[in-house]
Amino acid sequence: MNLTVQKVTGGYGAKTVIHDVSFTLQTGKVTCLLGANGCGKTTLFKMILRLLEPKQGCVQIGGEDIADWSRKRLAQTLAYVPQMHSPPFAFAVRDIVLMARAAHLPAFASPGKEDRRIADQALDSLGILHLATARYTEISGGERQLALIARALAQQTQWLILDEPAASLDLGNQIKVLRAVGELARAGLGVLMTTHVPDHAFLYASQVALMSEGRILAAGTPAEALTETMLQKAYGVPLRVMEIGSRPAIRMVVSKEYSEEL
Repeated sequence: MNLTVQKVTGGYGAKTVIHDVSFTLQTGKVTCLLGANGCGKTTLFKMILRLLEPKQGCVQIGGEDIADWSRKRLAQTLAYVPQMHSPPFAFAVRDIVLMARAAHLPAFASPGKEDRRIADQALDSLGILHLATARYTEISGGERQLALIARALAQQTQWLILDEPAASLDLGNQIKVLRAVGELARAGLGVLMTTHVPDHAFLYASQVALMSEGRILAAGTPAEALTETMLQKAYGVPLRVMEIGSRPAIRMVVSKEYSEEL
């Protein structure tokens, strides 16, 4: 079930932020959306999640335009993981995850035994079942992010939409979260995530879309799209893509000035 953004243009009122954006995503792969602050990543996310309607073009899933889908059908197809979540109440982690089951329950219904089993299975798949009864407000940032991903899993959709899943995390938690994202894609889910770090795309993405000023500069595999020329256009500073090791080489992006000192 492919997710296709087809010639999408739109923004806020009279201000156009996204200009004629098109790309197709596949399940079983991690796709990274990259670009400088203000390039339109968040606006495009809102259009994919139907929080914002495009002025032109459409978003399709499985060949169907989602513009007329009910909120329930949309919630059964797309799960969203925000960059960070600060709840007003000290819910237990299991209760945070159980909230996702609302997409599959009638109005005013409460989660049942099967919903709790699905929630615990999601927590267990990410290695955090032991946190089920812990207060969400008292666990670490990395554990919170994994709990939000578990919530998205419990929603039982085919697509995960993640906004900077590794932002504000220490190195160890970044690795844990991004490794979990990669494992979910290998299990057959489609993953679209934003990142400010091209290195994350090189390490974890199957394909990327690089944005600048509301347009797609380049799309394809990380090696194809994240060239020095395209990265410099996107971020406005001289950059160099360096290769470390071999079989296969690991790519990382550094400033051109710094690379000349190595």
